[in-house]
Amino acid sequence: MSDASLNQPTVELKDGLVPAVITISGKDRPGVTAAFFRVLSANGVQLLDVEQSQFRGYLSLAAFVGITEERIALITQGLKDTLSGYGQSVSVELQDTAQSSRPRSTHEIIVLGNPVEATDISRIGQTLADYGANIDTIRGISDYPVTGLELKVTVSNPRPGGGVPLRKALAQLTPELGVDIAIERAGLMRRSKRLICFDCDSTLITGEVIEMLAAHAGREAEVALVTERAMRGELDFEESLRERVKALAGLDASVIDEVARDIVLTPGARTTIRTLKRLGYKTAVVSGGFIQVLEGLAEDLELDYVRANTLEIVDGKLTGRVIGKVVDRAAKAEFLQEFAADSGLEMHQTVAVGDGANDIDMISAAGLGIAFNAKPALREVADTSVNSPFLDEVLHMLGITRAEIDAADIADGTLRRVPLEV
Repeated sequence: MSDASLNQPTVELKDGLVPAVITISGKDRPGVTAAFFRVLSANGVQLLDVEQSQFRGYLSLAAFVGITEERIALITQGLKDTLSGYGQSVSVELQDTAQSSRPRSTHEIIVLGNPVEATDISRIGQTLADYGANIDTIRGISDYPVTGLELKVTVSNPRPGGGVPLRKALAQLTPELGVDIAIERAGLMRRSKRLICFDCDSTLITGEVIEMLAAHAGREAEVALVTERAMRGELDFEESLRERVKALAGLDASVIDEVARDIVLTPGARTTIRTLKRLGYKTAVVSGGFIQVLEGLAEDLELDYVRANTLEIVDGKLTGRVIGKVVDRAAKAEFLQEFAADSGLEMHQTVAVGDGANDIDMISAAGLGIAFNAKPALREVADTSVNSPFLDEVLHMLGITRAEIDAADIADGTLRRVPLEV
């Protein structure tokens, strides 16, 4: 437990009362909670803390209370008599302290996978224990398109940077277990995110725009090879971009519209952007691709900001050149900062999502950097990684549950669950 939690103020018990925890559990039925508090009320119980949860038809209700020692047996028997008809079990245990404030969890861990096995949670739990971290609560946050669990934990060293060794250990588990694990500090800072910026190719959309254009020129394989080397960080992005664009020289400008029509959004992209905009997020895309292709997509998704390279067109033909400043690795980070300033936000309120070496600066500059099915160079610097094909995993990493997403979609008639391939 942290020093901060030990120093939290206590609620004073009334004279003559001692602290106790009363718990009941059983199948959930209407009237159980009312009956529970009716017995407590009749015995002059002081409430200090209460928690009730319902899981798959089963109720768990716990109350931290002040009671008189001479009435413990009476209260216990009264609860058993009253709640036996509801099928509830009862427990009353005295406590050594009247500390009423719960320890504040220092970190939140998101586990996402399809499937998530008991072995995964066992290994994660053991890793947490090895680093002196305690699991405070666990709840399910997603059943589609992946299983998602949220763990609130308290690390042994709550000071800034104290969770770094644990973060590294959990990162090493991710490829071994085949699930995605994200850890962030708990508290208001985690809830303050208000701007998200996506890379485009292989992040917001499934393909690479320049390769789609190159296919029309019959030079797709040549361009794809250069693209792959650039994404691995083996080539300077601007140099590689200009080399690839040369292959497009002479193409009719109409191919831009054809490619724009053929763009396929990454699964979950619409859900992700729609949900974040409901929450008041500003949304952006910054791409090493081309603005002529992305303008229609940005308008369709109602993105707030879009930045990309501009293909030069002369007499209705692509010249094989780009004009203006190239959107390279450094420019992506600069645009993220520009968007944040324009939105009146601090950088810690930003999220960036990308997949390649060209996204490293942007991912590093953001308050939360997420590597999406990314190359190793980016995964090494990102705060966390998504290794499934579903972009809406990003929502869960921000603490948004599938139930909240679905409820909002049902309310405006946009709920749509696509059957997943087995």
